This record gives sequence, C-alpha cells and structure tokens, in this order.
Amino acid sequence: MAKIEDHKYTIEEAFRECFYVVPDYQREYVWTEKEVHQLLQDVDEEFDGGDRREYFIGTVLVSPTQQKGHFEVIDGQQRLTTFFLLLCALRQRFKGEPQYPLFTGLLSTSYTDTGGNLKTSLKLEPRYEHAGELMNQIVAIDSDPQTTKAKVAAVGIPRFGSLDNLLNAYGTIHSFLDANYKDTEALRKYWGYVANNIVFIQISTDVSSALKIFETINERGVGLNPMDLLKNLLFTQVRQEEFTSLKSEWKKITTPLERNSEKPLRFLRYFIMANYKVKNERRDGVVREDEIYDWLISQDNATICGYRTDPFGFVGKIIRNVERYIAFKEGRGNDGTFSFAMESLQRLCGAAFSLHYVLLLAAANFPKALFDHFVQQLESFLFYYIFTKTPTKDLERNFSVWADELREIGEITDAKAQKTQLNEFVAERLQKSMDAKGPELSDTLKRYELGSMQQYRTRYLLAKVTQQVEMAFKGMSTPGSITEFTRLEIEHILPDKPEAELRQSFAAANPGKSYDEYKVRLGNLTLLEKPINIVAGNGFFEKKKAEYVKSGNYLTRSIAGLSAVGKNSSITRINDKLLAFESWSGQAIELRQEMLIALGKELWRTSPIPVG
Repeated sequence: MAKIEDHKYTIEEAFRECFYVVPDYQREYVWTEKEVHQLLQDVDEEFDGGDRREYFIGTVLVSPTQQKGHFEVIDGQQRLTTFFLLLCALRQRFKGEPQYPLFTGLLSTSYTDTGGNLKTSLKLEPRYEHAGELMNQIVAIDSDPQTTKAKVAAVGIPRFGSLDNLLNAYGTIHSFLDANYKDTEALRKYWGYVANNIVFIQISTDVSSALKIFETINERGVGLNPMDLLKNLLFTQVRQEEFTSLKSEWKKITTPLERNSEKPLRFLRYFIMANYKVKNERRDGVVREDEIYDWLISQDNATICGYRTDPFGFVGKIIRNVERYIAFKEGRGNDGTFSFAMESLQRLCGAAFSLHYVLLLAAANFPKALFDHFVQQLESFLFYYIFTKTPTKDLERNFSVWADELREIGEITDAKAQKTQLNEFVAERLQKSMDAKGPELSDTLKRYELGSMQQYRTRYLLAKVTQQVEMAFKGMSTPGSITEFTRLEIEHILPDKPEAELRQSFAAANPGKSYDEYKVRLGNLTLLEKPINIVAGNGFFEKKKAEYVKSGNYLTRSIAGLSAVGKNSSITRINDKLLAFESWSGQAIELRQEMLIALGKELWRTSPIPVG
C-alpha cells in the first residue's frame, strides 16, 4: 500500500488550504433534511454547552491529485458538502460585515495551475451529473433558498435526486440559522465556534489504497448502505483509467431505479436471490438487506458473481436485471413490450407486494410465450396468498429455492423438455400450495367485504370476474386488458347511502341481518358505468334493475335477468353459472357471493402449457 498521511483540520483551515473534488464515480449527495439537521443540531448542542473544546466529526478519506492542494474525496463528502453549504449560507448572512470576504475565499479561490494559468475553482466541486453547475450557481447567486431555487430553475438545471438534495440541504441550513441565530452577534460567535472548534482527521493516500481503506472501514455498512459499498468494491477491481467508464455503467443501474422511485436495496436483494443460489447459516436461501454486502464479499460468492475477474460483466448483468425489473413494474413482459398478463399481475400486487420479482427475474430468460404463461400461473398462486393475507416471510424461503429451479428451466434448450419441466414446476410448487390454501381462501371469500383489503384489490377481483363472464358471453378464449373493467365504478346493489324507507324495508324483510353489514359484502358489489350508476341512485332494487340491463358487461346485466340465446351456446353455458334476481335481500346477497366465489375458483387456477 502507498504512503498514508494524516492531518488534523479545523473547518476554516480545511476550506482555506484545500480544494476538494468529489469525482463523478463516487456516491452523490444523499443526505436529506434529517441528516443535515442532525449534524447542525449536534454542533449546536456542543456550542450551547459552553465548552470550547474541540468537537471531532470523524475522518475524511482523500486522494491527492496532480494539482497541489487538490484532493479527490473518497469518503466524507456528505459532511464536507454540508459544511460547504453552511459556509454559503453564512456568507449570505454576513453581507456588509467584515467576515464576508473571508467566506468568499473559503468558497472559491484563484490559483496558478501547473501550466502557469490562472484558475478559479470552488473549494468543493462535485463532478457528478450537473452537481458542479448547481454548486457554482448557489455560490454565484449568493441569496436565500427561495431566490436561489428560482434562479437555478431559470437557467435550466434539472432537479431530481442528489440535485434536489443539495438545494434542500441549503434550505434546511437557512431554516436552522433562522430559528437559532437571528442576531448578528450570536451568529458571529457561532461561526467562531464552527471555524475553530470543529475538527476532523484527513487521511490522504493514492486512489487505489484509499478505496481499499474505504472498503475496510465500511465493510460492516457503517454510514453506507450495501449499494454504495458494492459500487466502491467494484471500483477497487478496475484500473483508475476505467473509473469513468465504470461510473457511466453504474449510472445505468441507479438512474432508472431513482427515476422510478424504486428502493435500490430491495432491488439488489431480489437480484441476488433471483440470479444466485443463496447459502447461509439459516439455510433459508434468503438474503436480508443488512446481509447483502457480507454475502457479496464472501470468497465463494465473489467467485460465483465473477466481479473480481470481470467487473464490467457483473455490472452488465445487474443493468439487464434493472431493465427487466422496471419493465415488469410497468406492465411489460420479458421482451420489453406491453403484456396483458403482466398488467393483470400488477393490478393484483399493486405497490404493497413485490417479492414476486424474485421469480420473474429468475424466469426472465424464458421464451416469451413460456414466460407469459408462467406469469398467468403466478397470478393465480399469488391471488390465493395475497387474499388470505399470508405473511411475506412465509414465501421468501420458497421463492429463493424456486428461483433456482426456474433458472434451471430457463437454461433448457429443448422446447418440449422446457415446457414439461415448467408444467411440473407449476403443478408441484404452485398448484399444491394453492390446494393447501384452498379452504382458507374459501373461508376468506365467504366473509369478504369491501373493507377486507385495499379497494384496488377489491376492484381487481370484481374486474377479473367481470372480464371472465364477458369473455364467456362473447365466446372469447384469450383475455385482453382488464383496464376497461377497473375503470368502472363499484356499485352497491343494496345502496351505500340508502333512502330511509329502504333501510326500514330491509330490516323488516331480513330479521337479524344488519343493513350496514350486508351493503359492503362482496355479493352486494358489482361494476357499473358511472352515468348508469348515477341514474341508478340509492333507491329500491326494482328501480335499479331497469338501469343494470343497460350496462356494457354481462355480469351486471345478469343481475336483472339472463339472456337466452340458442342451445348449448357460450351464453347458455355461462348462464348455468350465473344467477338472476327478482328481488334483493340478505339471502340474495349470500347466494350471489357464493356464485362469485365459484366463478373465482374457475378463474384463479393453474393450467399446463401444451407440450406438443
């Protein structure tokens, strides 16, 4: 390892003597209001205590550049950047005061470069996307947060992710100073403490050695999450001249996740479980978020992943998984195009359930037809587990093991053998689990009402059954999008807000049955177009029936009466499974609920893909 130097700096000394460069391959500014306020509060508590001893804020790891006094920041840039923004805010408040020129010098300074040219640079320059431009604007504008944000927007600098974090941190600092140091004299004393009493140890060595030190001091995740540690780990595997290329590839991982508000650690956990056989002391095949980095640096797993011998290949694999992960979340299949099957699965899972991405990523190399078929089978399986509210932890171990099996199926080159293996997987893994859950699901659906789950899932349930009946009515065999059905309104056949006379009539005709209980039962719900729903109103069933027959879906029309068309036609066959009602009562709601459950059991089931 190269020579390592250390030096103790105060905040004023550091920004007077050093130029800090945050290289574009490093982690961007990720601190939120919480972390910024906590740092300021910690300093404030030391200052308020009246004790003027040094306040140590840790170490900063840097690597010297060819330019004297210039250092690339390897670790500590969150703190350095926050203090730089504090200097910006303090300078703005000391306008017209003797301290103002001092702050100007601590923020930017002119110097002579090795070619003899006069240069002016910020004392802290972030070089990741647009950050340097933004920081220059903050310094140049030299104003309050509102004015600064307006002028930054006017020059067209984009605001997202770390750029938003920088502007928000500047605002947080101003708010803190507003609340605690309105008086110039108090602010002067505060600055005196910050300038002279806050200290850190700056460790300086070459880039390669600095990255290895960085990995060592953070190997247990201290201050960094596994995504940041993995990034640093990969940079230790490449030559310095490859840093920019690797950084560019890494952005293909983080930018899509950031733009889609996806949690990087959750993705990374799913990526590992989907792509590698996970072994651990628990023998459950599960990688928790706080175990990710330890798993990656294990000797065996490092060999399996191959990031030491081919870091760019490993990053490329993660990129492909990110692309698929985002595509799946957007309702697209493994070929990147819109998929009715995936759209339907996403309607069921929503944002509340995501573990299925482990299986989808593991099966991503299937031929398109095979993948779409698998998605349909997975939807049926997940309906059983989601609607019985089975805890996610009960599925994690299975999904990790099943992912290994799906990868093996994806590697089969013979089409018939591949289909056969998938059929066996569905029968053994999915259908057997569904059979075991069957009684529990039946009991759940018998008691199901509007508030049993999130309303989007009740809408999904009704939309799927409505689509199923509509397909049967029209003699269709391949389902399309369920969007047209999910856009319909949920109609309470027994009105949600009834006329007083109707409530009294129900109580008289249904002794022992609660109106408020029955109005939200699944059997009392149907999907109806908004204009018809408005006309149907809150009146008696006899009046509503006349409006139901105008609906565009047969499941709702059939409540008022069944259409008789020919013998043994698709319509007569579906009629055998439907019920029409002359009047509406508690018993009618119970009967219709049983009918919907029976339709659901036919709908949410697995089926083999033809092998021949």
